[in-house]
Amino acid sequence: MSLKKRYRESIQPKLLKDLNLSNIHEVPKVVKVTINRGLGEAAQNAKALEASITELATITGQKVVVTRAKKAIAGFKIRQGMPIGVVVTLRGVRMYAFLERLINLALPRIRDFRGVSPKSFDGRGNYTLGIREQIIFPEISFDKIDAIRGMDVTIVTNARNDEEGRALLREMGMPFRSN
Repeated sequence: MSLKKRYRESIQPKLLKDLNLSNIHEVPKVVKVTINRGLGEAAQNAKALEASITELATITGQKVVVTRAKKAIAGFKIRQGMPIGVVVTLRGVRMYAFLERLINLALPRIRDFRGVSPKSFDGRGNYTLGIREQIIFPEISFDKIDAIRGMDVTIVTNARNDEEGRALLREMGMPFRSN
């Protein structure tokens, strides 16, 4: 059963009861997932940018947006308008498909994995997760990568607070650390 269908049929009614909500529309849900990779090295190495665009497009199945420097920083050898990162925003079907792959396939492949931190919420129910290496995703072949690069995954929910967001992600199967 897909994550979206499971959310509608079992997670939503359970959260309605557990959080003592009166209306089904008050139940928190995932609004979007943003995958971001900062590439300071792209200023000197154009291949790093191309490799990152290809990798994120492969992982997400969606076109990648290149982020550019807003202002020049001489200490970092960055001029205004230089490409310094890539970002993808997922919504709808692709978002649920990505979350399902992240929770069930990618996270368990991390070495010495004991669960993700339950403290990485922002106070409004949104969760940010730092991934150190892109090879945890099954779509990425170890032979084809030029360097190990990390990324940030932000799961944006419409929960009112961290407790509601944590309850939603726990029901979806996010493996939080117990300590």
